[in-house]
Amino acid sequence: MIKIKTPEEIELMRQSALVVSKTLGMLAGELKPGVTTNHLDKLAEAFIRDQGAEPGFLGLYDCPSTLLTSVNEAVVHGLPTDKPLEEGDVVSIDCGALMNGYYGDHAYTFEIGEVDPETKKLLQVTKESLYIGIREFKNGNRVGDVGFAIQNYCEGFGYGVVRELVGHGIGKKMHEDPEMPNYGRRGRGKKFQEGMVVAIEPMINMGTQRIKQLKDGWTIVTADGKPSAHFEHDVALVNGKPEILSTFKYIYEVLGIESNEEDEFKQALNV
Repeated sequence: MIKIKTPEEIELMRQSALVVSKTLGMLAGELKPGVTTNHLDKLAEAFIRDQGAEPGFLGLYDCPSTLLTSVNEAVVHGLPTDKPLEEGDVVSIDCGALMNGYYGDHAYTFEIGEVDPETKKLLQVTKESLYIGIREFKNGNRVGDVGFAIQNYCEGFGYGVVRELVGHGIGKKMHEDPEMPNYGRRGRGKKFQEGMVVAIEPMINMGTQRIKQLKDGWTIVTADGKPSAHFEHDVALVNGKPEILSTFKYIYEVLGIESNEEDEFKQALNV
């Protein structure tokens, strides 16, 4: 069942999402060759708690960590380790926070040092597909419209769109209805309603769409060992249009990136 949020609830969810946004921004300043993802995990847990929130992933489904850190061919759900990050790696950092009874959950794929041009292109296209999908989260559309838009764009570059893992509704639970696949047919699936909040998260592989799970029971990797990229935002349907609750601006401030990619998805909520 889809749980519709009031404007007041959406504002509480924005606060939760911004805890995650600020955490990812803090981590952006720590990412360099030689750093371990276990170190990042400890920093993230302390930072989230300092903001008056709780780590959203830690203990959820028996998750042993605050972050899910997926390096290179890891798609999502990578567990932090003591293996140092290396020059040329890419790492998806997925983070959640629970505050005021509501979850925030989003992700960004970071470059470590100089990354090869093919992998850079994969990250660029995947992030572009996120916003292409968000544009379809609007009054009158359905789940399949978002999935089709992401799939059509990414497959146009020859990339594999993961089928087994999907975005989701979010609220008092981390995962709510509806599921939000990154593939689909226009006009199919559940219809969007005012007050819905979803996490849209393209998971796109450089090669095959096929994946497999490692023996740790968590980490999902590409079947062909090629890199994968993952970007995620929390989005509310407000006044018939998508309103992004999370932001990459804290990451961009640290990395010195200028971007107006989120501007079209900002509205003044009537609370």
